[in-house]
Amino acid sequence: MIPRTLNDYISVDCVIFGYNDNELQVLLVERTLTNESTKEIEFTDLTLTGNHIYEDETIEDAAYRVLFDRTGLDNVYLEQFKAFAHPDRLKKDKDRKWLIHDGRDPDKRIISIGFFSLISTRDIIVESKCGIAKWIPLSEIGELAFDHNQIVDEALKALRNKIKHEPIGFELLPEKFTLTELQNVYEVVLGTELDKRNFRKKIGRMKYLIPLDEKQKGVAHKPARLYMFSRDVYEKTKKEMFDFTV
Repeated sequence: MIPRTLNDYISVDCVIFGYNDNELQVLLVERTLTNESTKEIEFTDLTLTGNHIYEDETIEDAAYRVLFDRTGLDNVYLEQFKAFAHPDRLKKDKDRKWLIHDGRDPDKRIISIGFFSLISTRDIIVESKCGIAKWIPLSEIGELAFDHNQIVDEALKALRNKIKHEPIGFELLPEKFTLTELQNVYEVVLGTELDKRNFRKKIGRMKYLIPLDEKQKGVAHKPARLYMFSRDVYEKTKKEMFDFTV
């Protein structure tokens, strides 16, 4: 088997958004640099999920590979949104040390292609083979490695624009959900409170939102009806305008 060669100067970074406890979260990976001489930890911080591309794969294939290695899922929503190529994007002291430790030249420019992904956090068990990963609420993200704070900010802008014009909010929910859960997702992503009556009026026009003969179970309040999103119906009716501008 011929070994695959990584490209040292082109990478992908995936902003994996999840939704849990009425919060938008991002899956981050722990990065720890240990001094080889003293065996002491020099620093520990967090990064996005990413990797360099192989010379024989496309950018999209690299992003799907990164997602599968981290989540074990191969059928997830993935959207390319921006390239990051500023000459100073990897110049922080910690990042230079990391690159040198990794055998890379810290003065060489590395271009990263940004993707964002949407998954239901109830559907996955985070894989550990790529390092320790954890879900961090968007509001609690501190300083990340490299330029990853900027990448998260740009991903959120892209998500907010996309969710107004395509029904991608369903990707953050389990297969069956209530209308209240759906509204909460849109409010959290858009960062605003939505009028319940207007929201129900808009989603009432969605032919691909299928009401089920099922209700919530194990809740203290009156159980609400469950719904599901039909991708097949959406594909047949998507010529209709989807507008969730607020």
